Amino acid sequence: MTSELDLSRRNMILAGGSTAAAVALAACSSTPATSTPSTTTEPANPATTDPSGSATDTGAAATEVAKLADIPVGGGIAATLDGQPILLAQPTAGTVVGFSAICTHKGCKVEPAATEFDCPCHQSRYDLATGEVLGGPAPRALDKVTVTVDGDTVMAG
Repeated sequence: MTSELDLSRRNMILAGGSTAAAVALAACSSTPATSTPSTTTEPANPATTDPSGSATDTGAAATEVAKLADIPVGGGIAATLDGQPILLAQPTAGTVVGFSAICTHKGCKVEPAATEFDCPCHQSRYDLATGEVLGGPAPRALDKVTVTVDGDTVMAG
């Protein structure tokens, strides 16, 4: 019992084209299996941000987010404001600045380092005092969070 296989040029081209089309269709219809941080177009803090990237007050009452003594002079800490991650820094004694802890590159959580804020995902680095990009792929500065110092308490919102 023998079966003949017809391998004409026409049949080979049809089979190859059909296979290529099937592979292309499968590649276009599947979702990636990697987990990447979700990105959002909304700021991660309750203050709204105008197009220049500066925070504007929404009229909400200020909330205690830290004690002044907990923030090292020339350094920063991570905190939360209404359940959202923020960063606080004390560039000079008694002066506190606040930023969203969401990286402007891909939405990863930025962490305080010795003298800057660092994103562990793609190594974007931000200035502790201004939130400006020092290096890495981040396209813009961190969103600002309005903070005030009331005695020994740091308030945000």
